[in-house]
Amino acid sequence: SVRRPRNLTQLHQLCQEEWINIHGKIRDVLAETMREDLDPGHSSLSEEDFLRALQRRGIVDDVMKDLHFSKVSLSNYCISVLPANMDPARRYLYLQVLGGKAFLEHLQEPEPLPGQVCSTFTLYLHFRNQRFHSKPVPCACEPDLQEGFLLEIHREGLGDGSKMADATTMLSICDPVHLVLIKRDTSSETTLVSSYFLDWRTVLSSPSGKTSIAVELLGVGVECKVTAGVLNMSLDLYPPLSEILSPDIITTQQSLERQKTAEKERLFLVYAKQWWREFLEIRQANQSKLVKIFAQDENGVNRPVCSYVRVLRAGRLLESPRQAARFVSLLGLEKAPVVGGGGKQEQWCSLLAFLCRNKGDCEDHATLLCSLLLGFGLDAYVCVGTKPKSLAHTWVMTRGTDSTITFWESLTAHRYLHQAIDPDAPPLAPQPRPSYPYRTIGCVFNHRSFLANCQPSDAVELCSFDFHNQSQWKAMSEEAVGSVCSPGSTTSLPPLPPLCGPSLEPSAASNQLELELRYLVVEHRKDLGLATVWDDHLSYVLSSALAAYELERCTGTSCGNEEFQDAVRRAVPDGHTFKGFPIHFLHHNARRAFATCLRSPFCDEIVCCRGDHVRLAVRVRVFAYPESACAVWVMFACKYRSVL
Repeated sequence: SVRRPRNLTQLHQLCQEEWINIHGKIRDVLAETMREDLDPGHSSLSEEDFLRALQRRGIVDDVMKDLHFSKVSLSNYCISVLPANMDPARRYLYLQVLGGKAFLEHLQEPEPLPGQVCSTFTLYLHFRNQRFHSKPVPCACEPDLQEGFLLEIHREGLGDGSKMADATTMLSICDPVHLVLIKRDTSSETTLVSSYFLDWRTVLSSPSGKTSIAVELLGVGVECKVTAGVLNMSLDLYPPLSEILSPDIITTQQSLERQKTAEKERLFLVYAKQWWREFLEIRQANQSKLVKIFAQDENGVNRPVCSYVRVLRAGRLLESPRQAARFVSLLGLEKAPVVGGGGKQEQWCSLLAFLCRNKGDCEDHATLLCSLLLGFGLDAYVCVGTKPKSLAHTWVMTRGTDSTITFWESLTAHRYLHQAIDPDAPPLAPQPRPSYPYRTIGCVFNHRSFLANCQPSDAVELCSFDFHNQSQWKAMSEEAVGSVCSPGSTTSLPPLPPLCGPSLEPSAASNQLELELRYLVVEHRKDLGLATVWDDHLSYVLSSALAAYELERCTGTSCGNEEFQDAVRRAVPDGHTFKGFPIHFLHHNARRAFATCLRSPFCDEIVCCRGDHVRLAVRVRVFAYPESACAVWVMFACKYRSVL
């Protein structure tokens, strides 16, 4: 029977045993050969004599059979446990997911047939500025999540990064492994199943440098206390520690960290209560203002709102604040689901959960945009207030060095300049007309400031945004905010993940979607008894318009329209009519896009065009952004000879 090594130590021992056995057999054969085959007149035997003797006695075949075990086991083991990109001078944590169980919501899920489209699970990880994700697997009660992730422990970390982290250093690294499980249904809609913070340091007390654990994943939102499922995992430390820590030391360290965090949070809560009492005493109207100090995350944990904002730099993935606003607006809008009635369920997601799900509520968009604008060096704040009909809303505000106030709508990337109305001005004096959709503002905050509006009116058009004026804005102590919201201040804060680059290749995605739409148009017209003739030149001419549309969304300025109109005039002969219909999507599913287009009477008129010398055109441009976000522009057009 084949013996399977469980770790590197056992693997090394087994290899040594095999080679000892092989060496012993060869030595015995050589001794026997020398006794039997050596002629009295010969002083030595040649290498060929020895090889013939080994083959004659079947030793070579036996050795190859014995080697078969080592070869197969070693290759399988090294592929799964020792990735090629390991640096022998660094310390690594190899996290293996060994399958899931007890995902009871999928107990009745049928076995997917080969090639059948089905709902899938994908597991995402973040640890110390490193992000990974698993292959999607079919949703099931026992999903076949089998994946390995190599995590570098001493990365941009404590102390000297050139030295390998020892046990004491790693014990002080309290960064958890953030696990996010996402479900994607057959229409590509995503659902956040669980968000879990794994303390990996139990492996520091394992004599073999390896430990197995069962992680109980809890649900999110209203289901945050209900088990979503269990993941079986193993943690391997490479290279293994020469001196391991006792479990008591690890438990004590974790307990001290929890106590320190709890004490900081308690002191901040005491301060916040006192601050709130003082705010209410300023004037009675303050009780009705929308001042939000704490918000629940996806796990039902109350956190200060300032902790949801960090300084986030996108490297070279985003080039400007306006492009950052465009990127955030491309992430989908979805309010937290509510079981039954009762209105909106509050859920401010951690950044990783928001990015992995690729959609969230307005608070998630606003905190992400504020974080990115801070990364670009702007003085940015999240605003909490209301829209028309008293609907609660959040958006972003930036203050210029010349005191100009700009509102950024994170859901649309629109920007609005704020000009305050003077309530004491004469009745006939000209007043600015607000262009923004905001009605009231209760408070503003970022990663280190929290200010509540204590002006007589919380109407946005009447507000002054002089934050140094204590009679207009009551500020929290920056030291108090920093004690629980600055990075590393408490172990309960989720670590800030980096943004990931685009997953789409824009040209290939554009070509594929355009081909699929052409096919759907041809089939649709065939059902109507109409032939389809494409004008490839006209299709190409539409490209410049689509590029201009996206540029306008990014920068707010329109350009290139004159060239596009001139090209269209040249492409459409005299006596012909041109019609075009542009539309914008956040996905690249051809059938969904075509069905949406046909719901517009303008597009339907183009696709189903009848007449003399009808020529059709379609052009697709996919613009890729970080985190799998994409802006998809489609333009249908036709030209035909007017006969009336």
